[in-house]
Amino acid sequence: MQADDFGFGTQIRKSPYFDATVRWGAQGFSVYNHMYIPRDFGDPEQNFWNLVNDAILCDVAVERQVEITGPDAAKFTQMLTCRDLSKMAVGQCKYILITNADGGILNDPILLRLAENHFWISLADSDILLWAQGVAINSGLDVTIGEPDVSPLQLQGPKSGEIMRALFGDEIMDLRYYWLREVELNGIPLIVSRTGWSSELGYEIYLRDGSKGDLLWETIMAAGLEFGLKPGHTSSIRRIEGGMLSYHADADMSTNPYELGFDRLVNLDMEAEFIGKAALRRIKDEGVRRKQIGLIIDGDPLSGPNTTFWEINSDGEAIGKVTSAVYSPRLEQNIALAMVSAEHANIGAQVEVVTKSGPIRATICERPFYDPKKQIAAA
Repeated sequence: MQADDFGFGTQIRKSPYFDATVRWGAQGFSVYNHMYIPRDFGDPEQNFWNLVNDAILCDVAVERQVEITGPDAAKFTQMLTCRDLSKMAVGQCKYILITNADGGILNDPILLRLAENHFWISLADSDILLWAQGVAINSGLDVTIGEPDVSPLQLQGPKSGEIMRALFGDEIMDLRYYWLREVELNGIPLIVSRTGWSSELGYEIYLRDGSKGDLLWETIMAAGLEFGLKPGHTSSIRRIEGGMLSYHADADMSTNPYELGFDRLVNLDMEAEFIGKAALRRIKDEGVRRKQIGLIIDGDPLSGPNTTFWEINSDGEAIGKVTSAVYSPRLEQNIALAMVSAEHANIGAQVEVVTKSGPIRATICERPFYDPKKQIAAA
């Protein structure tokens, strides 16, 4: 199959790895941050097993970077997030929430601090470049905000460390969870971080020269051959097992951090002002009306992830919706993330989920469903 066979236009961007992913078997794409992302390399269950048993390489160039530089970069970046960044070191990464004036979540990115006044916001699927530029206009702060030529890959799975050692040598093995390092590979400029969207051991490799995308992809695949590395896509099965959010599915700007149990990511006591601080203080004081829960759904294995929000009923009353559902072959259960009214968010309670094939019984449970303390990823 040739890349042109998809008939894609120019209004949606292609990643530097686009042609390589097609050569390596990409059969279907989705759109994320106005860019094509490969979402189909064959059987999604096999992709899951490749991830949890060996390693996969994923084109996630759609994780666009918002670059913030300038004398006031640190102060400005803190304005955007409710998480306290005052102790964030150069070389560190943090999972953050970007909130609007109502306390709603606009994005849940990874923040990277490359230098004292140099930050990257590695985005989920929403237009934070526009938001940040808008916030900057009347902030009175001296910052420059743009999108650099940066395109990440994710190398994820238990063999990813050995593949990284083969690529970069023994010194890469002391890179800690949620830290980054500036490196080169055969003259290709990179940032490498111990992060990823899989809940497995993994790395993100940020290419800083889009013209080298093909070379980087092929170099990594060649190094990973002996370790069973396969081309792949981010696994819905594994991320739901791990309770990881998919923005627009499990959260959007009508969702606040407390509904998701993300109290640890909100610091109302810090001196710094951030957008949404007053609203989040009010929400915390009043308590939330909804809560995210886990669900075990009875019945036959789901044939794939849900493509619509499924209504959840209790005693004939609609109490919420399933946001992400999938069959886990490892757990041998249908598992889901859902949002329900707070008074019904009771562990062990039985509810009814209205799927496309009819109502099915389900049980409210804790999430994540697997490795709740993230011991695998942080090992």
